[in-house]
Amino acid sequence: RPRSSLGLVISRLTRNMAFSTQQQAHRACRHTARDAAPAMVGKVQHSHRAHRSNRAPRASRCTPVVYAKLAEGGQSARMETSELNKARQAAQAAVDAESAAGWVDRFDGQPRKGSDILVQALEREGVDTVFAYPGGASMEIHQALTRSETITNILCRHEQGEIFAAEGYAKTTGRVGVCIATSGPGATNLVTGLADAMMDSVPLVAITGQVPRKLIGTDGFQETPIVEVTRAITKHNYLVMDIEDLPRIVKEAFYLARTGRPGPVLVDVPKDIQQQLALPDWDTPMAISGYMSRLPTPPEPAQLMAVVKALKGARKPMIYLGGGCLDAAAEVREFVAKTQIPVTQTLMGLGAYPVADPLSLQMLGMHGTVYANYAVDQSDLLIALGVRFDDRVTGKLEAFATRARIVHIDIDPAEIDKNKAAHIPICADVKPALQMLNKMLEQDPVPAEQYAQWRADIDEQRTKFPMRYPDRQDVIAPQHAVEVLYEETNGEAIITTGVGQHQMFAAQWYPLPEPRRWVTSGGLGSMGFGLPSALGAAAAHDGKNGRPSRVVVDIDGDGSFLMNCQELATAAIEKLNIKVLLLNNQHLGMVVQWEDRFYKANRAHTYLGKREAEWHDTQDENDIYPDFVTMSKAFGVPARRVIKKADLRGAIREMLDTEGPYLLEVMVPHIEHVLPMIPGGATFKDIITEGDGSIEY
Repeated sequence: RPRSSLGLVISRLTRNMAFSTQQQAHRACRHTARDAAPAMVGKVQHSHRAHRSNRAPRASRCTPVVYAKLAEGGQSARMETSELNKARQAAQAAVDAESAAGWVDRFDGQPRKGSDILVQALEREGVDTVFAYPGGASMEIHQALTRSETITNILCRHEQGEIFAAEGYAKTTGRVGVCIATSGPGATNLVTGLADAMMDSVPLVAITGQVPRKLIGTDGFQETPIVEVTRAITKHNYLVMDIEDLPRIVKEAFYLARTGRPGPVLVDVPKDIQQQLALPDWDTPMAISGYMSRLPTPPEPAQLMAVVKALKGARKPMIYLGGGCLDAAAEVREFVAKTQIPVTQTLMGLGAYPVADPLSLQMLGMHGTVYANYAVDQSDLLIALGVRFDDRVTGKLEAFATRARIVHIDIDPAEIDKNKAAHIPICADVKPALQMLNKMLEQDPVPAEQYAQWRADIDEQRTKFPMRYPDRQDVIAPQHAVEVLYEETNGEAIITTGVGQHQMFAAQWYPLPEPRRWVTSGGLGSMGFGLPSALGAAAAHDGKNGRPSRVVVDIDGDGSFLMNCQELATAAIEKLNIKVLLLNNQHLGMVVQWEDRFYKANRAHTYLGKREAEWHDTQDENDIYPDFVTMSKAFGVPARRVIKKADLRGAIREMLDTEGPYLLEVMVPHIEHVLPMIPGGATFKDIITEGDGSIEY
């Protein structure tokens, strides 16, 4: 290809020089990086949000093992030596404790390929399931996977499908999800999933094959500089240039992915490293001292005493829960029981507190309940736990919770005061913070009826503005379909979704009783997420090898489902117990809703059906496009379509009673709107509670 930029030429030359040195030079560079390890910073956590003006020159960043994110920062925030040693010891102990019990070296101390070292490193991390699609630069890894007796590969039909599946696995288990792809297009197909995992704080390790070291920087076949491509959308990433580093790097990758604020880590492994023979040193210590030194410690008692004092002085407090509370559900329940404070949850936090509990106000934000948004607007104390004050929650930031003092507890220091200034900021893990706070409240409780009038005020709003939808008999309302699913599953299913109206209907009408039963793409809003993430959730809950058994239902929309419909093949071949409730309105429903409300219903490429005959007008089943039932059956997945409301419950029962995967297509009106709705950038006063696409706005 023609070089259009001198900078590009220099970049390539620099990269070639950095990566074409002899192995001795590689080791020298590596040891130099290790000597500087105490100064390495934990900008790993969401480093793309931090200032990057002080980055090192590119040549110094092209070290054999890519340390760019860890090397930023200075000496000022380092721990004392004794504290740092304690952090190292604790981290190593945690890593050792989480290694697979009874792991045995099947090579009996003999040299083995780098690909086998990689797979054994995964075994030592307790990995039992990976989602991997082979290619030229990763086939050695797949050969090694066939030699593993403990790891099963779920062969998804697209790399984006596999990383979404790894997210589904991680979101429902809390463990690190693992996906593997080849170089070039295989690696770039992971990009959306990496960004999604970064936004939603999902612990994930993505492993990519890379061209041999000598070809790096030459535009070799299927070469992509995936470390550079993903630098801003991963918590950290590595390019392995020495086989001796491989055991340590995998150990670090898993530690980074699951500690602090979780996130995705990418490990790029050249093919010649995979083929090289070596004896692994499993005891090599991790070299991320800077990161460990910056992991938040438990909060100081004085900080939490300030929270207790604020509780005593408040009359209208609210608890605002986010995804950072999923592993602190027991502590949240205890805190609510002690204080009797009403609770609202973000999209990512659903299930952290039982949504159907009387003190739960369900979801807040753009499509949250009127009474939840009212309560936040009127509160005089907002206790924000594991949240980031996202724009879909706050609307116009300056008008959000203006009457309240704000307590913000979050594990990521980058989130404190980022969007909304906190009066009592506490950088800590929510779980130990609440444990300490609950103990303080035992000794110094809040008066039982201190907030009674406030709860009565909110209940009045709940009565005045209940969650509701039109009870039509001529069509199936999408909200009704979700409600019937909830009733038929007794609320016990794991729910995954794509992105759009169906996602919000699921969040509103399937109240979750506990955490890790809700799998959705929140921050990035990735269409096509529902079906592949259901694969990962189902693989983790298949009832085999001691794993729990639970039905997984993907509540999806026709537009979102089409983006990864090829994963029906995976569901069929793997015989995973996945049910798809496909709400088909033949449109991109959420965009249509905005067109109805703000663009005078002008359809700008949001209709997905036949142009010559629209089913909503003709009511002829032959005009439904595409034919999802036929498509599903072509993949070997049983399917059925429902149009009449009277047939819905029986069809859902049939879906749930059918063993293995099943697709139920439910035809719904395209004019239905997700309500309530606070328009983007607006305030609680602008909330919309009535109307649909049949009205001209």
